[in-house]
Amino acid sequence: MAVVGESGCGKSTLARLLTMIEEPTSGQLNIDGIDVAKTTEKSIKKQLRQTIQMVFQDPFGSLNPRKKIGNIIQEPLIINTNLSADERHKQVLEMMGLVGLRKEHFQRYPHMFSGGQRQRIAIARALILKPKIVVLDEPVSALDVSIQAQVINLLIELQQELGLAYVFISHDLSVVRHISDEVMVMYLGKPVEQGPNEAVFNTPQHPY
Repeated sequence: MAVVGESGCGKSTLARLLTMIEEPTSGQLNIDGIDVAKTTEKSIKKQLRQTIQMVFQDPFGSLNPRKKIGNIIQEPLIINTNLSADERHKQVLEMMGLVGLRKEHFQRYPHMFSGGQRQRIAIARALILKPKIVVLDEPVSALDVSIQAQVINLLIELQQELGLAYVFISHDLSVVRHISDEVMVMYLGKPVEQGPNEAVFNTPQHPY
């Protein structure tokens, strides 16, 4: 599902709420049948965070410049699993291959990569815990147009191969039309329309 709307309409706030980076002040946030807004048990929230992961907009600011790529990708495994170092290393290499990175990249630092490659690293980090849902907050808006298409095509391939559900946040309607099955339109902090891709684009119901 794509979430669209002008700047300041609440898209990124929604992303941070869905991924539990921020706590909701009211309402419900149901993930796997559990209302996260009312849950105080840290173990449950930790488990749910593995279900839903996020790829941020800025591929240059979302990666720690002091850490090697392999360590960045495996960090969620260190925090959330009891895998051995060898098991983590194996999973990281497999994930790197899946997103189009080579095994020799494991020991390199973020500044040695282009914007498109850095976003592939961020995608690998988000997928390493095998989530069901990935929130993508403007994942290609900071990239050159030619690189945008490559990353979008990668996301589509990964979705088909891994059975992922995406919440794709964007203001670029051409990208949204290409990647989404369903679209939700936000305006002034609220959803004003939601429906199948073709219906929203061809016969919109809301004047906005």
